[in-house]
Amino acid sequence: MLLGDGSPTRHLRLLTGYEVDIKLIAMENESSPNVNTPLEVKELKPPLIRRQVWLTCNSQIYAWAESWWNYQEAEKHLQHKEQPIWKSLTQGRSELFREVDGLALVNADWLENAFAECGPFWSRHYRFFRQERELTVIREVFSPKLEKWLGPTARKEPEAQ
Repeated sequence: MLLGDGSPTRHLRLLTGYEVDIKLIAMENESSPNVNTPLEVKELKPPLIRRQVWLTCNSQIYAWAESWWNYQEAEKHLQHKEQPIWKSLTQGRSELFREVDGLALVNADWLENAFAECGPFWSRHYRFFRQERELTVIREVFSPKLEKWLGPTARKEPEAQ
């Protein structure tokens, strides 16, 4: 799930047996990214839009995701705001490349409340490229409820060697 280049919405559908519903939290202008924003967001041409969603299956929250877009690209590719990004981007069957840029463990009370689980939670961020340029940066945080299908995982920082 963390390192794969497949669609997490497709993976969630296959794991749970339910369609993935996208619950739009916010989609607004991003004037100045904060200290926790992935560095790769700086590669996107301003003005930027930041989109935040919950990914649910059968009313159960399995992930939170946020993405950053150039405003014109968002207008072009996110016309159906409650549709998974992967579905929006692949409708024209044009080539798309994903590059995972980082993994992290995330602690946040609001995620603990939403997932009804204690943190930390596994997270990844990646970029989609089209025609050799950055299209969007996406960060996903996954619920430990996925361990039902994927098996238990240690949720602690790896020890230095």
